[in-house]
Amino acid sequence: MPTSQDMTTELDPGLLDALQHQVAVFARRAEQTRLGGTGQLRNSMDRAAYLLLNRLDQEGPMGVKALAAGMGIDSSTVTRQVAPLVDTGLVKRTSHPEDGRAVVLQLSPRGQARLEEVRLSRRQLMAEVTEGWTPDERESFTTLLTRFNSALSARQSGLPVVQEAAAPAESSPES
Repeated sequence: MPTSQDMTTELDPGLLDALQHQVAVFARRAEQTRLGGTGQLRNSMDRAAYLLLNRLDQEGPMGVKALAAGMGIDSSTVTRQVAPLVDTGLVKRTSHPEDGRAVVLQLSPRGQARLEEVRLSRRQLMAEVTEGWTPDERESFTTLLTRFNSALSARQSGLPVVQEAAAPAESSPES
């Protein structure tokens, strides 16, 4: 089986350099705009908040450990990131229905409304940025970006990187 070093030398170094450069540019642009979408700054939301709210919306109420595991990050990181969301009323802490000692996090109605506002704005941004693209190009880009993110996530988790194409999904751990 070829090692990572063998694979790197087999591939076009110029193409790999261009890829890593474009990923770095994308990361910088995404952070600069916070992918805030269109319109006013109020439509922006930091990455951590967006990913946490999105996960709670998709999967429903859950404890800190489950949320951290699903996102592929440490529980202490989730606790730190959730605190301002609770303080601003976007997330509610409630007692677990079966174990009153355990805390469950859930999206509040205010959090749901805010998340929908940000999603709408980001959806509009994605439509504008890919305006000249065909539906097939949008789908291909989404598939490849999902595959890329899944491979990075697997590598970070110490899992083998699967080389087959992945279908577009939001189920891979985020950071």
